[in-house]
Amino acid sequence: MFLTGSLVSASAQKSLPEAIAAPGETAMLTLHAEGAQVYECKTGADGALAWVFREPIATLFLDGKTVGRHYAGPNWEYSDGSAVVGQVVGTAPGQVAMDIPWLKLGVASRRGSGVLSPVTTVQRINTSGGKLNGACYKAGAYESVPYSADYVFLRKG
Repeated sequence: MFLTGSLVSASAQKSLPEAIAAPGETAMLTLHAEGAQVYECKTGADGALAWVFREPIATLFLDGKTVGRHYAGPNWEYSDGSAVVGQVVGTAPGQVAMDIPWLKLGVASRRGSGVLSPVTTVQRINTSGGKLNGACYKAGAYESVPYSADYVFLRKG
Protein backbone atom coordinates (compact mmCIF):
# COMPACT_ATOMS: atom_id res chain seq x y z
CA MET A 1 0.00 0.00 0.00
CA PHE A 2 1.37 3.43 -0.94
CA LEU A 3 0.59 6.66 0.85
CA THR A 4 1.41 10.11 -0.39
CA GLY A 5 3.69 12.30 1.71
CA SER A 6 0.76 14.40 2.89
CA LEU A 7 -1.22 11.39 4.10
CA VAL A 8 1.80 10.00 5.93
CA SER A 9 2.52 13.27 7.72
CA ALA A 10 -1.13 13.90 8.58
CA SER A 11 -1.41 10.51 10.29
CA ALA A 12 2.00 10.87 11.94
CA GLN A 13 1.03 14.22 13.47
CA LYS A 14 -1.87 12.65 15.39
CA SER A 15 0.22 10.01 17.20
CA LEU A 16 3.37 11.95 18.09
CA PRO A 17 4.68 12.18 21.65
CA GLU A 18 3.85 15.54 23.23
CA ALA A 19 7.57 16.43 23.58
CA ILE A 20 7.97 16.65 19.80
CA ALA A 21 4.49 17.76 18.76
CA ALA A 22 4.23 21.04 16.84
CA PRO A 23 0.75 22.47 17.45
CA GLY A 24 -0.16 25.30 15.08
CA GLU A 25 2.26 24.10 12.41
CA THR A 26 1.43 22.36 9.13
CA ALA A 27 3.39 19.47 7.63
CA MET A 28 4.67 20.43 4.17
CA LEU A 29 6.86 17.48 3.30
CA THR A 30 7.98 14.13 4.72
CA LEU A 31 11.27 12.66 3.55
CA HIS A 32 12.68 9.24 4.37
CA ALA A 33 16.36 9.06 5.39
CA GLU A 34 18.75 6.12 5.10
CA GLY A 35 22.28 6.49 6.38
CA ALA A 36 24.46 6.31 9.46
CA GLN A 37 24.99 8.00 12.79
CA VAL A 38 28.73 8.52 13.22
CA TYR A 39 30.36 8.34 16.67
CA GLU A 40 33.89 9.18 17.83
CA CYS A 41 35.75 7.63 20.77
CA LYS A 42 36.80 10.49 23.07
CA THR A 43 38.30 10.88 26.52
CA GLY A 44 35.76 12.32 28.97
CA ALA A 45 36.38 14.76 31.84
CA ASP A 46 36.70 11.70 34.12
CA GLY A 47 39.50 10.29 31.93
CA ALA A 48 37.35 7.41 30.68
CA LEU A 49 36.88 6.68 26.98
CA ALA A 50 33.33 6.94 25.67
CA TRP A 51 31.51 7.10 22.34
CA VAL A 52 30.35 10.64 21.51
CA PHE A 53 27.91 11.43 18.70
CA ARG A 54 29.72 13.22 15.87
CA GLU A 55 27.36 13.59 12.88
CA PRO A 56 24.64 12.06 10.75
CA ILE A 57 25.30 11.11 7.13
CA ALA A 58 22.13 10.21 5.24
CA THR A 59 20.42 10.32 1.88
CA LEU A 60 16.92 11.82 1.76
CA PHE A 61 14.27 10.08 -0.34
CA LEU A 62 10.82 11.07 -1.64
CA ASP A 63 8.77 8.29 -3.26
CA GLY A 64 11.93 6.18 -3.54
CA LYS A 65 13.92 8.87 -5.39
CA THR A 66 16.97 10.65 -3.96
CA VAL A 67 16.04 14.31 -3.31
CA GLY A 68 18.66 15.51 -0.85
CA ARG A 69 21.05 14.82 1.96
CA HIS A 70 21.29 15.16 5.74
CA TYR A 71 24.61 15.90 7.43
CA ALA A 72 26.38 17.59 10.36
CA GLY A 73 24.81 20.78 11.66
CA PRO A 74 22.29 19.17 11.55
CA ASN A 75 21.63 20.23 7.94
CA TRP A 76 18.92 19.08 5.56
CA GLU A 77 19.65 20.02 1.95
CA TYR A 78 17.10 19.58 -0.83
CA SER A 79 18.07 19.02 -4.47
CA ASP A 80 16.74 22.50 -5.41
CA GLY A 81 19.49 24.12 -3.30
CA SER A 82 17.29 25.06 -0.34
CA ALA A 83 18.55 23.96 3.08
CA VAL A 84 17.81 24.35 6.78
CA VAL A 85 19.88 23.91 9.93
CA GLY A 86 18.06 22.65 13.02
CA GLN A 87 18.48 22.98 16.75
CA VAL A 88 16.97 20.34 19.08
CA VAL A 89 14.06 21.67 21.14
CA GLY A 90 12.39 18.38 22.14
CA THR A 91 13.14 14.65 22.36
CA ALA A 92 11.19 11.43 22.82
CA PRO A 93 12.56 7.88 23.07
CA GLY A 94 12.74 5.66 19.98
CA GLN A 95 10.50 2.60 19.79
CA VAL A 96 13.19 0.14 20.98
CA ALA A 97 16.49 0.51 22.88
CA MET A 98 18.71 0.57 19.75
CA ASP A 99 16.69 3.33 18.02
CA ILE A 100 17.93 6.92 18.21
CA PRO A 101 15.39 9.28 19.79
CA TRP A 102 12.60 11.08 17.98
CA LEU A 103 13.34 14.80 17.81
CA LYS A 104 11.74 18.18 17.33
CA LEU A 105 14.16 20.73 15.88
CA GLY A 106 13.55 24.42 15.44
CA VAL A 107 15.05 25.90 12.28
CA ALA A 108 18.03 28.01 13.38
CA SER A 109 19.05 29.13 9.88
CA ARG A 110 18.23 28.59 6.21
CA ARG A 111 19.87 29.14 2.87
CA GLY A 112 18.93 29.02 -0.80
CA SER A 113 15.36 29.30 -1.98
CA GLY A 114 13.09 26.38 -2.72
CA VAL A 115 11.09 23.64 -1.07
CA LEU A 116 12.69 24.00 2.38
CA SER A 117 12.64 27.84 2.49
CA PRO A 118 9.41 28.19 4.55
CA VAL A 119 10.26 25.38 7.00
CA THR A 120 10.17 26.42 10.68
CA THR A 121 10.32 23.00 12.41
CA VAL A 122 11.72 19.56 11.58
CA GLN A 123 10.56 16.39 13.32
CA ARG A 124 12.58 13.14 13.26
CA ILE A 125 10.17 10.23 13.68
CA ASN A 126 9.96 6.49 12.96
CA THR A 127 13.63 5.98 13.78
CA SER A 128 15.24 2.58 13.34
CA GLY A 129 18.74 1.84 14.62
CA GLY A 130 21.49 4.42 14.91
CA LYS A 131 22.32 4.00 18.60
CA LEU A 132 25.80 2.83 19.57
CA ASN A 133 26.31 0.88 22.78
CA GLY A 134 29.44 -0.64 24.21
CA ALA A 135 32.91 0.49 25.17
CA CYS A 136 35.44 2.20 22.97
CA TYR A 137 39.11 1.39 23.39
CA LYS A 138 41.06 3.93 21.33
CA ALA A 139 40.60 7.71 21.38
CA GLY A 140 40.02 9.01 17.87
CA ALA A 141 38.35 5.82 16.64
CA TYR A 142 35.12 6.19 14.65
CA GLU A 143 32.08 3.94 14.38
CA SER A 144 29.14 4.30 11.98
CA VAL A 145 25.78 2.81 12.97
CA PRO A 146 23.16 2.37 10.22
CA TYR A 147 19.83 4.11 10.80
CA SER A 148 16.69 5.18 9.04
CA ALA A 149 14.12 7.82 9.98
CA ASP A 150 11.40 9.99 8.57
CA TYR A 151 11.86 13.77 8.67
CA VAL A 152 8.69 15.85 8.69
CA PHE A 153 9.19 19.46 7.57
CA LEU A 154 6.62 21.90 8.98
CA ARG A 155 5.76 25.56 8.58
CA LYS A 156 3.75 27.96 10.75
CA GLY A 157 0.00 28.05 10.16
